[in-house]
Amino acid sequence: MDYTKEDLKVFKHRDIKPEQIDRQLANFEKGFDYVDLSEPATIGNGIIRIEAEDEERLNANFDKARQECELLKMVPASGSATRMFKDLFTFMDTYTGTEEEFLEFVQDKGAGTMHDFFLKLDELPFYNRLSAALWNDGKDIDKMIAKRQFNEILSYILTDKGLNYGNTPKGLVDFHIYRDFVRTAFDEHIVEGGMYCNNGKIARLHFTVSEEYINLFKERLKKVTKVFEKMFNIKYEVTFSIQKPSTDTVSLTDKGELLRDSEGKLVFRPGGHGALIYNLNELKADIIFIKNIDNVIPDRAKGDTIKYKRLLAGTLVELQEKIFSYLSMLDKKPTEEQLREIEAFMGQIGYKEAEGKTYKDPKERIKHLHQLLDRPIRVCGMVKNEGEPGGGPFWVREADGGESLQIAESSQIAPQQKGLMTAATHFNPVDLVCGVRDYLGRKFDLTRYVDPQTGFISSKSQQGRPLKALELPGLWNGAMARWNTVFVEVPISTFSPVKVVGDLLRPQHRN
Repeated sequence: MDYTKEDLKVFKHRDIKPEQIDRQLANFEKGFDYVDLSEPATIGNGIIRIEAEDEERLNANFDKARQECELLKMVPASGSATRMFKDLFTFMDTYTGTEEEFLEFVQDKGAGTMHDFFLKLDELPFYNRLSAALWNDGKDIDKMIAKRQFNEILSYILTDKGLNYGNTPKGLVDFHIYRDFVRTAFDEHIVEGGMYCNNGKIARLHFTVSEEYINLFKERLKKVTKVFEKMFNIKYEVTFSIQKPSTDTVSLTDKGELLRDSEGKLVFRPGGHGALIYNLNELKADIIFIKNIDNVIPDRAKGDTIKYKRLLAGTLVELQEKIFSYLSMLDKKPTEEQLREIEAFMGQIGYKEAEGKTYKDPKERIKHLHQLLDRPIRVCGMVKNEGEPGGGPFWVREADGGESLQIAESSQIAPQQKGLMTAATHFNPVDLVCGVRDYLGRKFDLTRYVDPQTGFISSKSQQGRPLKALELPGLWNGAMARWNTVFVEVPISTFSPVKVVGDLLRPQHRN
């Protein structure tokens, strides 16, 4: 591909090499292969269930690690709240207030409808701020509802007339009401981090945010830090980073040409959450917890979340110690018995050897085991699937005939293998604990463990123009495909995401 001088300047500014764009274009042309599923991971076959008698030991592991290791909680928080308020935008843009429309509005009374939204508006955590914003402009919210001024009320929620939630990161939307405080999702993560991600003195958290919102997050942090430090008698160290421009991707028009703006400049899009592997790679910590910004609950319901964070981390520490001891064993002259023990252990960290695999000589066998063991490790919570099957934990066939544990999204699964999804017993709530140092105490280069052959091509539009967009391998699938992987069952009570505004009315989010 021939790039213009202007293109090359843009690449340099973004720290992008032309070869990266060449690879992206090649991916557009050939697409991405589906993952080759072998079978769903289930309890006893890829998913561990922690028994009551194990809890004391795992908690002790974690308490020891808290004093000896650097802990950090990472929260991807760059998403805007636009999708959360999508139905409100649609209603505001289309509702004209005719008698016919009002009749339709009143008759559609189900949960999650706009009628339900206005009926329960005063129960939402941002109601008092909304009411105050209207009152400041001489407007009474109750009278406005009586007069059917729905669009005007929504404009005070979504635009800079009032709360401006249409241009606010999801992390800074009011989520939960307390007696003397309303907490955002960002606040709840800080509180949660103070409950387990600390050494008794300091709690360290890191948020990946959009560049345009970083100052809003910093302002909120100043406002709440002292309150939470007093609550837990600890200090917080909270840092931020933005998704690197070097991980952005180009798009194609419906004619297969590079998408450019009206001035002829290349249009870039964020490369998806898989790009955050570069942010994760720069964090200085031994054990890193990862959880999505919208998966939070009020204090009264945090018990299971804190309990299982500790147990997941305790499991990680126990397995890491075993892996490190095996790697030290392989550095010396392991016996046949020791080699068999290590080979038997591999299934516990997400790897099944190809049937009948043989080696030219003993050194090759030792080297192979060393390479398999000496990788970053992640312990992932998995929730029992009680609804429609989606992406989740599977055994996936590798090119060498072996199998590895992977988190597969539905878009990665071939149509003829969709039946395996219905057999999946669990799904992925994005609840990870990561070990990112090797047995010699060195930090892994996490970019070495990405599978570049995974990714997504999706149809989007920009200013009405159809386009094809490219996303990098997802953070917890392709970007961590070569990690040692352990799946642990966690209860559904640890998973309460807020995807749409109506979710804030669910019992899990009420105090």
